[in-house]
Amino acid sequence: MRILLLPLASLLLSANAAAAAPQLTASECAVWQREQSFARSVAEHDAATFATHVAENAAFGASTPEPKRGRDAIARRWAGLIEGKRVALQWYPTRVTMAPGVEDVAWSSGPSLIEVLDPESKERYLIGAFHSVWHKDADGVWRVLFDDGIEPRPATTEDVRNFEAGRTDCVAPANS
Repeated sequence: MRILLLPLASLLLSANAAAAAPQLTASECAVWQREQSFARSVAEHDAATFATHVAENAAFGASTPEPKRGRDAIARRWAGLIEGKRVALQWYPTRVTMAPGVEDVAWSSGPSLIEVLDPESKERYLIGAFHSVWHKDADGVWRVLFDDGIEPRPATTEDVRNFEAGRTDCVAPANS
């Protein structure tokens, strides 16, 4: 019986999570919006704007043995993704968290979707997830300091539908 209830509970939780926007502080909401802007830079194939989201001393692929270090190296590594000729990458935040009393560091996470544009590919869509650590630089701009993700897996039609339906905006309390 428990085995049958788990998929149903998971489905109900997914539907509720997609419908409810998270309550965030004003600072967390600012990072949420910055994450959305970062994703938009890739969707719009804007390498210059992409680079403005990356900290000068960032590390991407942070959990790998050889992460890419530094804004320029990261921009070079991401050039093909940003160009968008082989794959189209999308992502959005579902969570942003800041520690109490720490106003210049935030963690964000959410799903990612890769559309493989090669018509000969066996897989049309891949679904994964990302995790980023943001830092508010001296100029007051939030930039990604550490970035990593979960290896994407082939996505079902339902995965793609849930990804598309899962986008929400942040909601900051009026008194934050």
